[in-house]
Amino acid sequence: MKVLIADQINQKGIEELEDVAEVVARTDITPEELVNDIKDFDAIIVRSRTKVTREVIEAASCLKIIARAGVGVDNVDVEAATERGIMVVNAPESTSITVAEHTMGLILSLSRKISIADSSVKDGKWEKSHFMGMELNGKTMGIVGMGRIGSQVVVRAKAFGMDIMVYDPYITSEAATELGVEVVDLKTLLKNADVITIHVPLTPETKHLISLPEFEIMKENTIIVNCARGGIINEDDLHEALSKGIISGAALDVFENEPPEESSLLELDNVVLTPHIAASTSEAQRDAAIIVAKEIKKVFKGDSPRNVINMPVMDPETFQLIKPYFRLAEKLGKFLIQTAQGNINELEVTYCGELAEIQKHDIITRILLQEILNPILTEPVNLVNALAVAENRGVIITEGKRTDAKGYKNLISIEVKSEGNQISVEGFLGREPKIVRINGYQVNVKTEGTMVIARYKDIPGIIGSIGVKLGEHNINIAKMQVGRQKPGGEAVMVLKVDQKVSRDIEDAIKALPNVYDAVAVDL
Repeated sequence: MKVLIADQINQKGIEELEDVAEVVARTDITPEELVNDIKDFDAIIVRSRTKVTREVIEAASCLKIIARAGVGVDNVDVEAATERGIMVVNAPESTSITVAEHTMGLILSLSRKISIADSSVKDGKWEKSHFMGMELNGKTMGIVGMGRIGSQVVVRAKAFGMDIMVYDPYITSEAATELGVEVVDLKTLLKNADVITIHVPLTPETKHLISLPEFEIMKENTIIVNCARGGIINEDDLHEALSKGIISGAALDVFENEPPEESSLLELDNVVLTPHIAASTSEAQRDAAIIVAKEIKKVFKGDSPRNVINMPVMDPETFQLIKPYFRLAEKLGKFLIQTAQGNINELEVTYCGELAEIQKHDIITRILLQEILNPILTEPVNLVNALAVAENRGVIITEGKRTDAKGYKNLISIEVKSEGNQISVEGFLGREPKIVRINGYQVNVKTEGTMVIARYKDIPGIIGSIGVKLGEHNINIAKMQVGRQKPGGEAVMVLKVDQKVSRDIEDAIKALPNVYDAVAVDL
């Protein structure tokens, strides 16, 4: 076996591989050389310099695994690798401690005004009275997102004598008890925390999660830290909150635009800024190299690696047969995570019609779980670890087959039970993915754009009142479908709309007489 080291990695990672493979280090390899020479290698390790493009992958006749010694895989064409049955792995756990430590460093710098005091002394000043600080002992830490990094922050914050509040709708009560944290809703956390730190992924749901309305809930002495992703905090609103004294301070390692050359935050002295270095330590780089080296060793020995970004290897015939259903599964997963209320407890998937004849159903189930879990977790959920992550979160997964597809050639039928509701959806793949039933009601909806799903009593005037309410908020209706079982009973209406629908508009629709529920879904 031969392994190509295409970028600089820690020597410990190279040593880990030398007992199972011939290791070739060519850290200055050019793109042209890589395309020409990749045919000789069974594995490749990269960091961020080397781009593993489709051209490289198509030239790789022996390649079994692409390893990224870090977290992000933007420099790897994962789709091309998947099509060729090549595993792509990374090292997400390598930076957990490093980022948690940087988070605590930023908190200390803010609470004790270390950065501006340092600058003052270097300017020849001695302004002791200007730098009155705040003790962390006895204060409340609010952690938004309890993945690997958030859990490490808990350990360190407790060492400072802090009480911990956590906002994570999908943390289990057992995990919370074990960590010794109080699980609360976001508003409660914002209202009561003295220190707030963000550890969630950037998704459409978390984009500008913290904006001016959220800052106005916070205490005047609150400090907020973001070492997760730029864009979770609205930086313009943060500037207003800091400059007007709505909150005390902020620290950012990540920005909406990097570098933040035009940011108004640069002019403030109650903000600490670092250049996206939270994961940059020699220890983290060492651990990343060792982790991916061990992943490669597992593949060479015929074992399954832990951190696979794409699907497990399968024969080309099965892959081509099942591939068209991946997009349908992705869309159904997106629909379910936006309509389920609270923790998901059970997921029942039934494959019907032609799908019942395919053996590799677990791949589709894993894709569903990816779409359901990735928006709410900081650690990446992939096709290999999806079932394990769901199990750790207490989600019961049931798979079944049924030859009858209710008049369709194929059908994926899913029922989700959550803390707040129970919802079922059925999807069909024709020329394009479609949702054909919601909660047992017949619909025919393309899986794209924004839609509003309303459950209501089927009596005159209700459809009109919902339309009027949307009109009052400048939401234009493009298409409407209604499903019902009998006149005067419960009905479901699906509205395709041209604009995004906020939570406030959802609440306004739910407040209408004889409307039982309403939710906006963005596919």
